Amino acid sequence: MAKDPTGGSSGPRAKGQLKALAPLWRFLAPYRGRLALAGLCLIAAAGAVLVLGQGVRHLVDWGFADPSGARLDQAALGMILIVAVLAGATAGRFYLVSWLGERVSADIRRAVFDRVLSLSPAFFETTRTGEILTRLTSDTTLIQTVVGSSMSQWLRNALMFVGALAMLVASSPKLAAVVLVLVPCVLVPIVLFGRREKRLSRAAQDRIADVGAYAEETLNAIRTVQAFTHESVDRRRFAEHVSRALGSAERRIATRARLLTLVIALAFSAITAVLWIGGHEVLAGRMTAGDLTAFVLYAVLVATAGASLSELWGDVQRAAGAAERLLELIREVPDIAAPAVPGPLPSPPRGQVAFRDVTFHYPARPDRSALDGLSFEVAPGETVALVGPSGAGKTTLFQLLLRSYDPAAGAVLIDGVDLRRADPAEVRRRIGVVAQEPVVFSANAWENIRYGRPEASDAEVRAAADAALATEFLDKLPEGFDTFLGEKGVRLSGGQRQRLAIARAILRDPAILLLDEATSALDAESERAVQTALDRLSKGRTTLVIAHRLATVLSADRIIVIDEGKVVATGTHASLVGERGLYARLAALQFGAPTPAQHAAAQ
Repeated sequence: MAKDPTGGSSGPRAKGQLKALAPLWRFLAPYRGRLALAGLCLIAAAGAVLVLGQGVRHLVDWGFADPSGARLDQAALGMILIVAVLAGATAGRFYLVSWLGERVSADIRRAVFDRVLSLSPAFFETTRTGEILTRLTSDTTLIQTVVGSSMSQWLRNALMFVGALAMLVASSPKLAAVVLVLVPCVLVPIVLFGRREKRLSRAAQDRIADVGAYAEETLNAIRTVQAFTHESVDRRRFAEHVSRALGSAERRIATRARLLTLVIALAFSAITAVLWIGGHEVLAGRMTAGDLTAFVLYAVLVATAGASLSELWGDVQRAAGAAERLLELIREVPDIAAPAVPGPLPSPPRGQVAFRDVTFHYPARPDRSALDGLSFEVAPGETVALVGPSGAGKTTLFQLLLRSYDPAAGAVLIDGVDLRRADPAEVRRRIGVVAQEPVVFSANAWENIRYGRPEASDAEVRAAADAALATEFLDKLPEGFDTFLGEKGVRLSGGQRQRLAIARAILRDPAILLLDEATSALDAESERAVQTALDRLSKGRTTLVIAHRLATVLSADRIIVIDEGKVVATGTHASLVGERGLYARLAALQFGAPTPAQHAAAQ
């Protein structure tokens, strides 16, 4: 991820600051018609305010000069018409830019979420989920604020600032010179403080992301937190994150406060100077009271527009920092992507799997190979158990089959096709997974089982639940299949969650089935039910089973023993025990040393 910007020379940086917002045009472009209409409303509103000064001048000089009051009535009517245009244009601008802000922020959220879903697990090894969530929420809210409010107000004030300044020059060059002397004094602080505002804003947003990431991680593990009475430590650490975020925000606020103080003091000092000099001009007969009144109005517009520019520029700076953070995610390139012309996979799928001299290391651990020259093949319909100590590389094989990663050397093939030449989505559609800790979403049973095949009918979902022995407990829930299962399926037991995951895999009807310690955390009764469901699911499919409990793989067609990323033995339970290698040692630890009679019976 990009680091915080630091350093840099002083000077006019407005173009550089706005450059960070330039990529947002791709999100505004589809609404260019409404954007143009909003621009017209903005110009009309700014123009109406400028014309209002001339209306005031006519009201004072022209209206008051007619004793009958007719000219005064006409001038007042003209003022009312100008105000009506101002009100209508302002309302139109507000509606259009607010609508644009909401639509653009929604489009950005979708674009960021779409990109994040396409990123490979390697990205999430180094990026915290809480930080991504903060970008999706807080940062897009800042974009919504600047697009839907701040930017249009800034442009309106910029127009009024320039227009009022031009009217000052036209009304009285002498008085305008006084204002022009002070204009750089107002603009220079905006420029000098602007870069620091952006840097501090980015730092503050990063600290807020830290707060969200820590809170998300802690709340997701709340049972562990409470079980280990870790609350006091987490409270202290969370408070430290909050304090750092507060410190960053306070520095940003202090910078903006100093900017506002300086700009307002200079701006209204200019108004005071104009009134003093202009008053002497009126007394000397070189200006009319109406001219001075209009001039003062324009001077006030220059001062207030300048002050608003400085304040709104801070919002623009914050949005620029947010845009950088969001665009970092949108520009992130997935490590795993479909080739330009994907190689076709055979249809119907056969379920053949092959690993050929595969070497692989995780991006976060480049110094250690998870797999080292590993090779084996699995025939269609065969059930193969993968056995070995923790860290041997068994789960890594599943990750490569799902093409979450690509090997550094060698090839992984399904039905004879190298997965690097295939579309990852097509590969994954042929695979069903039942994990040790299955994911259950915060929804009902229908949605959870249908997750692998969203178009499935209710009858197909129920049939899959029947095959997974899940109907018996789902029907007993308060609302049956319609019952909300709680966050992460908290209302279900471990065995029930497993059977729900099995039903999901059955409904998907995959050619290849990956079972990752699917019964290791269950009691005997739940294990029996889950194993029965798994046996039904595995029938007629290519099945790879990871298991530390060897009792669950005795019926496998073949057992492959993996150690330190290599295949060290292959065979049946009986033949591997007879070899007295790693598998025999693992079997002895779990079953005890076999007697000669048991060994003979196993053979």
